[in-house]
Amino acid sequence: MELGLYTFADVDPNAPNKGEAAARRAEELIAEIELADKVGLDVFGLGEHHRPDYMASSPATLLAAAAVKTKNIRLTSAVSVLSSDDPVRVFQQFATVDLLSKGRAEIMAGRGSFIESFPLFGYDLDDYDKLFDEKLGLLMKLREGERVTWSGETRAAIHDLPVYPRPLQDPIPLWIAVGGTPNSVARAAYFGLPLALAIIGGEPRRFAPLFELYRETARKVGHDPDKLPTSINVHGFVWDTTEEAADIFYEPQAAVMNRIGRERGFSAMTRSHFDMQRGKHGAIFVGSPEEMAEKIVAHHRIFRNDRFLLQMAIGLMPHEKLMHAIELFGTKVAPLVRKALTDEKKMEKAAE
Repeated sequence: MELGLYTFADVDPNAPNKGEAAARRAEELIAEIELADKVGLDVFGLGEHHRPDYMASSPATLLAAAAVKTKNIRLTSAVSVLSSDDPVRVFQQFATVDLLSKGRAEIMAGRGSFIESFPLFGYDLDDYDKLFDEKLGLLMKLREGERVTWSGETRAAIHDLPVYPRPLQDPIPLWIAVGGTPNSVARAAYFGLPLALAIIGGEPRRFAPLFELYRETARKVGHDPDKLPTSINVHGFVWDTTEEAADIFYEPQAAVMNRIGRERGFSAMTRSHFDMQRGKHGAIFVGSPEEMAEKIVAHHRIFRNDRFLLQMAIGLMPHEKLMHAIELFGTKVAPLVRKALTDEKKMEKAAE
């Protein structure tokens, strides 16, 4: 199973000098990706947002900077808001990241959990579903070959035109990211695309039927589900002790969730609610390296996922704390998880 990190590159929405704050966060972000690569993590994801509390409105640009500073780690959007973007530009940008990284780029496409990008780029929210369906179809066409022919209602048609550059990976990996909607899960399965499921609340095990839906739908339309990777993307934090991890992570996590909650009418996150969510069956993965590894392995048994992405850089988490947490995740948690999964595979083979 691949282990990695993702972030939206949070900044202070009330910073007096937003350019200065963004520049500082960009520098820190590249250092965090470099460290994740150095300690042997498999993937780093960067999400696209168009809000004052997030700096990464252009993930491909930042990932291109990271591409020339890293050697092994895979670099993915998490996610690209495909509905409000031009699939040709998305393809070209990530093909360029792929070339700079010598074949380590991925696109994780989604409809987006916020709506700011739609009016910003002149799209009607009434076309929310149609925009994603059509643009996903075009992006898939772009991956198939150099010359493209496509027509739809949401973008000008393309008639046998070449698109460059071509990526080193052929095709460049494309994932579909979902937040728990069965139709979105079924769409990914229908097209035979890898699935990333964001789990940020409740009990993760309640999402298990979505993975079963995904695999069964893929099987029905002729795809081999064993060849379709899956991921769970969660919030969490690792530190030397569980108590310290919880104390450090609570305030940034609560600040972000409560800010979003006020916008959407959700109840506030209290410390007691946070502590409940970080328990054995909760959606927040917080603890010591040993406790973190144990929870990751336990959920792998539920989902049989091929990738696990953790969002530790949330809210105004201090950079120096993130650096220590990344080091622990790569040098302590990852080896424990990999050993546990290897041992389980050996036991399964022995029992056959």
